[in-house]
Amino acid sequence: MSRRSGCALALVMATCAGAAPPSGFDASRAYEHVRRLVAIGPRPPGSAGIDQARRYIHDELAKIGVKAAGQTFDARTPLGTIRMANVIGTIPGRRGERIIFAGHYDTKLYREFRFVGANDGGSSAAFLIELARALKARANPFTMELLFLDGEEAIVEWRGEDHTYGSRHYVRAAKPSGSLDNVKALILVDMIGDRSLSIRREQRSTAWLTDAIWASARRLKLSDVFLDQSVLIEDDHVPFLEAGIPAVDVIDLEYDAWHTASDTLDQVSARSLQIVGDVLMGALPDIEKRLAKD
Repeated sequence: MSRRSGCALALVMATCAGAAPPSGFDASRAYEHVRRLVAIGPRPPGSAGIDQARRYIHDELAKIGVKAAGQTFDARTPLGTIRMANVIGTIPGRRGERIIFAGHYDTKLYREFRFVGANDGGSSAAFLIELARALKARANPFTMELLFLDGEEAIVEWRGEDHTYGSRHYVRAAKPSGSLDNVKALILVDMIGDRSLSIRREQRSTAWLTDAIWASARRLKLSDVFLDQSVLIEDDHVPFLEAGIPAVDVIDLEYDAWHTASDTLDQVSARSLQIVGDVLMGALPDIEKRLAKD
């Protein structure tokens, strides 16, 4: 059995029994989104698979009542120019300033084996769809943005600028229009569905934002998952940090099936998705209070 606290297990059991979880985030729904995305198959940038995944995200957000828009761009990669597209879902709040929840929905391109990225690409996209439903039912003081990023993965190898295409484009495009000034914080999720979840504090992430999330984990008695250890990771939060936006990366990079053919649906746990959902929803009121003072 994977390492989990009794509190987290009780929350998941309640969800499976049909009771609404206290946070409003429903891991059974999130897991079903993972299943449907994995059923599409590989979803690297520029592929028919990612086109299908993008349509799925748009359709599911529409069912929730969340307006979504595509942000299409041409990315220069080591394999030539590839058309990519971010998906941006918006939930209006009492204020126009935005809190962004982000994650990537592409999978790494492999020719030597079939890579469906259940956790790496699947869990983050599925999580954001369900998070949109939970946030839609909430009274939000700030506008909430669900940002599904294309091109997080390297097309060939993670070096130079062969990675984080979608986040870098988003920041570049937002600067001239001034819309970046309305972004108060970014919370990035990546590989948060694996069965043996261990999330460490990402060193480059904004300290107060990280602290708010880890405090929520402590309140929920989930410090065995949100560990007080640090790790340095380059991910989609970096372009936002470089633009002066508070940002945090919630990620478990210690995943045995990472970038292997074994990153399949059986590696994903609804328990893990519920844990992250509960912790982030639990941290949100404190984050909003802090931002309201700025």
